[in-house]
Amino acid sequence: MNTAKVSVIVPIYRIEKYLPQCIESLLTQSFLDFELILVDDGSPDNCPQICDKYAKADPRVKVIHKENGGLVSARKEGLKNATGTYITFVDGDDWVDKFYLDIMFRLADANKADLIVTGHFREFDGKIETIKPKNVGIYDENDLIKEILPNAIYNGEFCEHGISTYVWNKLFKKELLDQILFNVPDDVVMGEDAAITFSYLTICKKLVISSTPLYYYRQRHDSIVKSVENPKIEYYRLGLLMNYLQSKLKLSLDEKNIKEQITYYLYSQILVRSGGLIYGEDGNQLFNPFLKVERNSRVVVYSSGSFGQHILSTNLKNNFFNVVNWIDIDYHELEIGGNSVQPISAANNLDYDYLIVATINPSYYKNIKKELSLVGVDEKKIVNINTDFNQIADLLVQLGFDSQFRFQNI
Repeated sequence: MNTAKVSVIVPIYRIEKYLPQCIESLLTQSFLDFELILVDDGSPDNCPQICDKYAKADPRVKVIHKENGGLVSARKEGLKNATGTYITFVDGDDWVDKFYLDIMFRLADANKADLIVTGHFREFDGKIETIKPKNVGIYDENDLIKEILPNAIYNGEFCEHGISTYVWNKLFKKELLDQILFNVPDDVVMGEDAAITFSYLTICKKLVISSTPLYYYRQRHDSIVKSVENPKIEYYRLGLLMNYLQSKLKLSLDEKNIKEQITYYLYSQILVRSGGLIYGEDGNQLFNPFLKVERNSRVVVYSSGSFGQHILSTNLKNNFFNVVNWIDIDYHELEIGGNSVQPISAANNLDYDYLIVATINPSYYKNIKKELSLVGVDEKKIVNINTDFNQIADLLVQLGFDSQFRFQNI
């Protein structure tokens, strides 16, 4: 059987518009000793034909056609058919730098590493932002236990990961990934990347983190969910992920640390999906995370990303805020409930009481706050999010999560 040093697995579903660019970026790599495994997860568009076309033209390309089973099942199928010593995942709507495989393999081989983490580029509406990890370096098994794992999901600042959740800016050792990926339940359909990355860290012996950006992540308008149709299903799915993570992390971390990390992670995910304000089944408000902001406050929402869109969508249903403006540095045409995105210069201090920065990432929050102050925004009006651990823990109980982070009210 022919083997490769690296197997690249690309799960594919409804992305025909972007798939050729993804595949071309991989087939023109400077590194040659790899195989490209395209997993067609029952895609109903022209993706199957695109995959087959490339497979006929290049012997490095393998195509797997399967019934639709979701992202986890597609990755498993790719891994079953992989022969590489190392594995990397690429999403079919993204693309990579020419030296993506070359540099990642060199980092792994030179350091005898089990996991490589790199920087990446975020492309959104034609704009490209460079994202680099903060904790660049080489970490052995002792470092992983004492430094990395206790801060992997929550690094002490709400809610920032010590290690990014994504699998696509990483290189895994196949023999270790085999022990992890096949244990991830197929019905984990929220946070699939986190389930793999954080459980893999528990068996990893050597980690290398590089600041070099090599991967182009495409954030698409049509991939952002604007409303939560059924909160119970959302909470149930989040509970599956959190319970799985707890079961894996308890082998390496103490109970207190696990509870803190997962509590904050779960809370952050609920905030984004609920639009911040959290309501019970009876329609009564259970929790307002926006400190000092009261009903009918005149509010400016910053961010047209997922959290910002959810805030506006939730407010349409419950009419808690008086949203007077919606702004973003990543300005583009978008409208929800009569509010359209405006440039940051549109925020006038006299027009509003509070400004909500719709992000759960503290680094983004600080940078955005600084940028807003440069155009005259009153920093005293910028809202902080409630991160009181005891109040958050009480909220999770009210929502129906048990001590194992499973959602019971369904």
